[in-house]
Amino acid sequence: MKNKKRILVVAPHPDDETLGVGGTIAKFAARGDEVFVLMVSGHLPPLYNLEDYKKTVSEAYSAFSVLGVSNSEFLEIPATMIGDQPLHIVNGRISEIVNDFNPHIVFCPYPDRHVDHRLVFDSVMVATRPVGIGRDIEIVATYETLSETHWNAPHIEPNFTPNWVVNISDYIEVKLAALKCYDSQISDFPGPRSIEAVESLAKFRGTQAGFGYGEGFHIVRMIS
Repeated sequence: MKNKKRILVVAPHPDDETLGVGGTIAKFAARGDEVFVLMVSGHLPPLYNLEDYKKTVSEAYSAFSVLGVSNSEFLEIPATMIGDQPLHIVNGRISEIVNDFNPHIVFCPYPDRHVDHRLVFDSVMVATRPVGIGRDIEIVATYETLSETHWNAPHIEPNFTPNWVVNISDYIEVKLAALKCYDSQISDFPGPRSIEAVESLAKFRGTQAGFGYGEGFHIVRMIS
């Protein structure tokens, strides 16, 4: 029997994990691997009502159930205010999860238009350095988040270019079903986070690599 892998997905907000890694999560989970989702921030006061946050957390748990997520944790930092936290505190909280879970593969957001995505990326780079537990990490990769990742200024800012595409042809319906759990977050077509847009991106990424549906990632570090 194959060795099971531990997969850590670090998401800035509820729905980012499904948008960027949903099909891959479902694929790993179906193989018997353990998937942990760490949610760094959420729709909390002062910018949002507490009820907004509770709704997105409920939606997240529903999506996790569809995808087969084994475990999760919410750090409960208000959205867009990660930068207001002392840097060593955020780095330390993410590092604690990395050290305790000891993942083989880590997925984190691409440093795109959203300030939370950039800050979470920076903290994950610190937490996954190849020292201590970090030496056991086989792959660190960034994922794209529809809307934010594609709004970077071309050539002025870094643009997402995948160098790893996971075949999710057998899991695209699972990904879309999980995304539909986020009723408060998805938009109608042609919204960038509509079901149609997510399916279209998956089809495009898949055909880039020679199969039906895919999720693209940019590998930061890989060891073998």
